[in-house]
Amino acid sequence: MLKKITPLILTFNEESNIERTLQVLRWASEVVVVDSGSTDRTLEIISTFRNTRIVNRPFDSHAQQWNFGLHECGIASDWVLALDADYVLTDETINAVQQLEPPDDVGAYQARFRYCINGEPLRGSLYPPVSVLYRREGANYIQDGHTQRISQARKSAMLAGYILHDDRKPLDRWLAAQMRYARLELSHLLQTPFSRLGWPDRLRRFYLVMPALAFFYCLIVKGGIFDGRAGLMYAMQRFVAEAVLSLMLMEKKR
Repeated sequence: MLKKITPLILTFNEESNIERTLQVLRWASEVVVVDSGSTDRTLEIISTFRNTRIVNRPFDSHAQQWNFGLHECGIASDWVLALDADYVLTDETINAVQQLEPPDDVGAYQARFRYCINGEPLRGSLYPPVSVLYRREGANYIQDGHTQRISQARKSAMLAGYILHDDRKPLDRWLAAQMRYARLELSHLLQTPFSRLGWPDRLRRFYLVMPALAFFYCLIVKGGIFDGRAGLMYAMQRFVAEAVLSLMLMEKKR
């Protein structure tokens, strides 16, 4: 199965992450990287991997960037493995993909994640499963709030194992990203009828509730309290991210 797959990665100033991500993709005959104009060592690091091909495109939206990589970069394989620059495949997941024999009615596979703080995997997180492996033919990305999702006609299945979400960029980069995500999420919350929102987004409409709830849920329900400093840091990250969105909602309603 691995020979039928092309990994596709989006990058922008990912020198803190990209090497770990590419190290475990040496099995791929080609890895396509769509870069948005990195100014750090990202491109230098990528160029040390002989199986990578870099394509440059100015960023407009994540969905458009993924669709460009999917449709305009000459990918010819039957399957695409779409990875953020801070996703690190585990041996368990690589072995699971290698042994796949996808039935005709399955068009995509979702992966579960182990969220990491400074390289330390947590017991649990709010990070949902993501469709990372899918048939190239007929696939297309749709922007959905601050994130994007793959649209394809066939049903999805779940991959065995976990992918590590291990973002080691500095805190100021993380905070800037939360501001961007919150602006996109704000538009999604205000433009989508309440009845069509999922339960997390419905709770976000009650902006006084969600920050504290996210902190409690990550620290207690998800077991972050047993992960020590890393678990506390993750719970505080989620509190800050939700608080930023709540402040934007309050400002908008005012």
